[in-house]
Amino acid sequence: MNRFTELVKTMLDESMSSQSRQAFLKRMGRTLAVGATGGLLTTYGRNEPPRPDSRSALAQADTVPHIQPVSPPAVIPPKVDEPIKLEPIRGDADRQSPPTPSPQPPDTRVGYAVVGLGHLALENILPAFGRSRKSKLVALVSGSPEKLQKVAQQYGVKPQNCYSYDTYDQLKDNPDVQVIYIVLPNAMHAEYTIRGAQAGKHILSEKPMAASSAEAQAMIDACNKAGRKLMVAYRIQYEPNNRYVRELVRQKQYGAPKMLQLHNAQVEANPNHWRHIRALAGGGSLPDIGLYCLNTARFILGEEPTEVFAYQYSTPGNPLFREVEELVSWQMRFPSGVIANCASDYYAHESRWYRVLSERGWLNLENAFAYNGLQLQQSFAVGQAEHNDHTYLMEKDQFATEMDHFSDCIQQNKQPFTPGEEGLQDHRIMEAIYQSAQQGKPVQLPLITKLDPFRGPEPQLT
Repeated sequence: MNRFTELVKTMLDESMSSQSRQAFLKRMGRTLAVGATGGLLTTYGRNEPPRPDSRSALAQADTVPHIQPVSPPAVIPPKVDEPIKLEPIRGDADRQSPPTPSPQPPDTRVGYAVVGLGHLALENILPAFGRSRKSKLVALVSGSPEKLQKVAQQYGVKPQNCYSYDTYDQLKDNPDVQVIYIVLPNAMHAEYTIRGAQAGKHILSEKPMAASSAEAQAMIDACNKAGRKLMVAYRIQYEPNNRYVRELVRQKQYGAPKMLQLHNAQVEANPNHWRHIRALAGGGSLPDIGLYCLNTARFILGEEPTEVFAYQYSTPGNPLFREVEELVSWQMRFPSGVIANCASDYYAHESRWYRVLSERGWLNLENAFAYNGLQLQQSFAVGQAEHNDHTYLMEKDQFATEMDHFSDCIQQNKQPFTPGEEGLQDHRIMEAIYQSAQQGKPVQLPLITKLDPFRGPEPQLT
């Protein structure tokens, strides 16, 4: 008798009557016999099918049926950068999946040299190359050798493709670089754009385009003379939510627009940062964050303002605003009669939003000028019901999207959607805003009746 049988008998001796014990043992007999030969014993005397021990399982492993992996049905376009079309899986009432990512092979993408390794470059632009379809990082330019070496190692940039500001002009001898992305303080954009164009490279410049309209014009002239393309990095004009608002306004979804309210504020708390030095920044909150309000209003409406009226203020004694302004508030009047109320502030809690008020409803975009987290709300009435709808669009990396647009323009020899002329117009308007704030009266601007007069062809964004 094995130990298991002894334990069962002891349990029965202690808990059952003689008659019950005999009946239970009779039922268990077959089970105990199976257990002794490798089967399983279950409670209440029920037998489970014999289960092979580990040696038996290993011996029988080759009898397990082989399941051949099957790839999901798909349509494979002939071009390498066209998205693969997988079988549909979502219902028509659910939000549909976007096209599958379709990056170009690395050796066919446009090579970029990024000039300046500050906050924007390190936090946003360089990581965006990992999500780009047509662009790749191939070179870096920095005034810090230690930072340059570390960043090059992080992103796999070859040592021979690392440049200082003194060796910047040597980019002309680097065939890997087709585009120079200028991410320097505003007052340095013109010099490095002109030198970059003379080196035979296309230029993508961060906004604001320069420190003045005169510098912006010089950048345009230099690129035209060199036969190179120039684009200003107005990422908002490539962002899905802002483009959707523009589409609804242009289609008069809620009737004709009547008024725009745009506000952009953040606390710039380092008085030693270049944004607080006029010689580097060209101004304070207006050219840095107020520009989003200005440019987005023009982008949504497609019109150019004919008049501006502005106020300017800085907190007395605040060391942040010894050279640049804190707050600018201004109005723009457009030919259609639309009024845009705008404000930018360098010393108020972060707030980035705008609202388009129309005849039959309004559109409100929270976090409108942020890198992510944009939230679109639409309000309108139908009969006795007031609707407040929220629309959620899939986010895209705004920096990857704008870079890929510029890369596509280079590959297809097209004019960018936001060329230098777009940036030049913003500088002209900002100069009028400063003039109005200083003089305390409205400033007139030339009447321009053409729709979207300074933009290139509509971008094909995916």
